[in-house]
Amino acid sequence: MTKLLFIKASPRGAESKSGALASAYLARLQETSPGIETDILDLSQEALPDYDGDKVAAKMNVITGQDQNNPQRSAWDQISSLAQRFIAADIYLIASPMWNGSIPYRLKQYIDLIHQPGLLWGLEPETGYFGLLENKRAVLALTSGAYGPEMPSPAFGVDYQSSYLRFWLNQAGVKNIAELRFQPSLLTQDPEGDFQAAIARAQTLAS
Repeated sequence: MTKLLFIKASPRGAESKSGALASAYLARLQETSPGIETDILDLSQEALPDYDGDKVAAKMNVITGQDQNNPQRSAWDQISSLAQRFIAADIYLIASPMWNGSIPYRLKQYIDLIHQPGLLWGLEPETGYFGLLENKRAVLALTSGAYGPEMPSPAFGVDYQSSYLRFWLNQAGVKNIAELRFQPSLLTQDPEGDFQAAIARAQTLAS
């Protein structure tokens, strides 16, 4: 059975345009693929642990092949549990607004927690990083208030949102990535019309 992990990065709940865009994609996908299993991860509601010194030490010990002490082992078990939920999915549906040119801090915290050696990536001294995820795909539902690809940059912002998410997913081994955009939502003359057009694009992609 195909598993989809729906990651919501916005804390705005029902007011979130990125969440609504992703939900439109998911609803159509569920119509066309009724057997799909959906796991919803709302980062504004999820109790994410701090990425503290024990977790950093545990990561470095994994990289260098050293033993972990009890606090580090406990920290690594916590990280592994979070990462396994991500690894178990076949499709990643990530709904994210743009915050200060990049992604919300809770999404970055989640990525920092799960993007770990031996879980999502490996490293060869001579050739560099390689991803451990295989046969996965991702859909990014991206929104912003003032930035848009057609707007002059950097006057209206710089896109570290999609570029960062693509970099992270690529490093983990996810190469099949599609984007759904509603940008810029505050500068268009007909924002509702543009949003409905974005919804239609999401439904077409899911079909």
